[in-house]
Amino acid sequence: MASTTFSVPVTSTNGFIGAVTGNITGNITGNVTGNITGDVFATNQALSGAGAVNITDMLTSLTTTGASQALTLANGTVGQIKIISHIVDGGSAVLTPTTKIGFTTITFTAVGDSAMLIYTAQGWDIVALNGAVAA
Repeated sequence: MASTTFSVPVTSTNGFIGAVTGNITGNITGNVTGNITGDVFATNQALSGAGAVNITDMLTSLTTTGASQALTLANGTVGQIKIISHIVDGGSAVLTPTTKIGFTTITFTAVGDSAMLIYTAQGWDIVALNGAVAA
């Protein structure tokens, strides 16, 4: 099959079948099935101080600016991954997701503290913690 380059948005009513070689830049809406070889980069929310950890970016880079700053996390979509990484230490932050499994809060106190969560039909579930503490 010949190589094709598109310079405008492309919509397929039946999906694309086969191998894609090269870089894909932009947004993909729908399911991706198969193997991914190469790097996957997350979009980033830069959050400074208390507030809402968004569900539109995979990564939230957290800068704390005081003690025990309140962070919230709304419900996501089943299968969604969320990563929160404490990158600048000006205090601590306490994350309270709306719906969660087996924990109430996650506390970030130092640079390098991070949490990786996945949203399930029952709520946010912890995949991994590095330094951050769940209670």
